[in-house]
Amino acid sequence: MKHILALAFLFTFTWMAIPEQGNLMAQTSKSRVQLEKEKAEVLQRLKEFDEILKKTSARKKNTISELNLVSKQLETRVSFIQTLNNEVALLNREIKETNNLIGSLEDDLETLKEEYAQMVYVSAKLNSGVTILTFIFSSSTFKQLYMRIRYLKQYSDAREKQVEQIEKVSADLKQQQTKLEKQKTDKQAALQEERSQKKELDQLKEEQQSIVNTLSNKEDEIRKDITETKKQQEELNRLIRKVIEEEIKRAEAEAKKANTKTTKSSANSMPMTPEAAALSSSFASNRGKLPWPVASGFVSEAYGDHPHPTLKGIMITNDGIDIQTNPDEIVRAVFDGVVTKVSTIPGMGGTIIIRHGEYYTMYSRLQTITVKSGQNVKANDKIGEVATGGSGVSEVHFQTWKGLQKMNPSSWLAGK
Repeated sequence: MKHILALAFLFTFTWMAIPEQGNLMAQTSKSRVQLEKEKAEVLQRLKEFDEILKKTSARKKNTISELNLVSKQLETRVSFIQTLNNEVALLNREIKETNNLIGSLEDDLETLKEEYAQMVYVSAKLNSGVTILTFIFSSSTFKQLYMRIRYLKQYSDAREKQVEQIEKVSADLKQQQTKLEKQKTDKQAALQEERSQKKELDQLKEEQQSIVNTLSNKEDEIRKDITETKKQQEELNRLIRKVIEEEIKRAEAEAKKANTKTTKSSANSMPMTPEAAALSSSFASNRGKLPWPVASGFVSEAYGDHPHPTLKGIMITNDGIDIQTNPDEIVRAVFDGVVTKVSTIPGMGGTIIIRHGEYYTMYSRLQTITVKSGQNVKANDKIGEVATGGSGVSEVHFQTWKGLQKMNPSSWLAGK
């Protein structure tokens, strides 16, 4: 009886210890899911850049736009390599944890086998020189008979449970060993991918340096381009300021004539009807959530003042953002609104201004325009197609304004 109780206690203790190790692996799996998601997102961005480069490579002429694309590819590939490093580190942790779990299971299995051997030995001792029936019916009282039958039943159940536990631990051990082999295979695949990406990275660095070297010999041409771009930017600003000022005057005149109640958020914004105020509020609440004006692409030139990528000491200013994309890419409205102006500006191509209450968005460098002034549009409606410049680069210029105040468009668009 003492043997049975001891074995039953040890059986229960061993069985309860195993799920805790399983919980540890579940926590690791959660990290793996997050890492796989991150890896997929970076891979998707790399595919976008590769596709854009592939479609424009036939007409590449070592331009700043090409340098921006290669630099963005390089930056994203570095990010991907870091993700692969994180994956290898995670796999190393998983392999270590699995090895520890296998060691623990092997110890558990050895202990269970020793306990079972002891139970078989005890059973053999009980049966030595006397049959079980003799042992039962040699009881001096009915109570003793009952207790002996009960002991033998408990002892038999304990042996069966011990066999079941041995089989369970053996199966768990085999499962973990299979898992370990897969983890090692995944690690080798990640290391191989990392080596491949590093080769790609080295090639991109060489390409980037080659473009920089070529551009360094075109300083006069680049300075001329900077001056021309500045003029185009000023022309865009004059256009949108004129449009907004006219809108403000018109709205003020209409409100005064109709003697209707309007709202005005600042001195430089136009009076708004309740409907326009609601639209404006809705636009504002979607900051950081607006869809991109093109489905595929990346910010090739950011908003604000920043150093020129090749000319030292030269600062360039961008009142919006430039998004490099595929040739003939569809340009879409980022929010519900009214087309306020359709125009063409030399060097900037087709230009569309859309009003969203007191907010405005502007889209330039379009080769075709599919909307007209006064037309209502919804978010993601097609408004035109992007133009491709003489260097083979397709970019859309995008701006956001609140009244007469310029804003950073990147802060309004959803993350990519």
